[in-house]
Amino acid sequence: MPTYQIKVNGASKTVDVAEDTPVLWVLRDHLDLVGTKYGCGIGQCGACTVHVDGTAMRSCSLTLSQIDGKSITTIEGLSEDGTHPVQEAWKEVDVPQCGYCQAGQIMTASAFLETNSNPSEEDVKNAMHGNICRCSSYSRIRKAVMIAAENMD
Repeated sequence: MPTYQIKVNGASKTVDVAEDTPVLWVLRDHLDLVGTKYGCGIGQCGACTVHVDGTAMRSCSLTLSQIDGKSITTIEGLSEDGTHPVQEAWKEVDVPQCGYCQAGQIMTASAFLETNSNPSEEDVKNAMHGNICRCSSYSRIRKAVMIAAENMD
């Protein structure tokens, strides 16, 4: 099997996996980072969203060979103590119901806010489109993203 060098949450990692191994399974099964969730396996639900060099990407449909040498940030690495403005807003608004989609929602929102620090409600709706919440917490998700935007440095 090929060996890949990746940086995950600021730490260099070496993994020996098949070239077509999805990043999701490398994170969960090889690096024990289980905050990133499996939802659909085809990149349509957003539960598996991580940042690759700062861009939100679906890790279930991204192979390790596609990101060799790049930097990955998972929900565990977004902030050391859970105080990223998006995470704080999530708690303030009490967004989760079941919580399964929340890591992907938070990762999508945080990447979006890095590129748009003063979004309109329509911007937020468009940015979060494609992240599915089976509990339909969409209004609270949008509210939390707006609050996080106000609190971003």
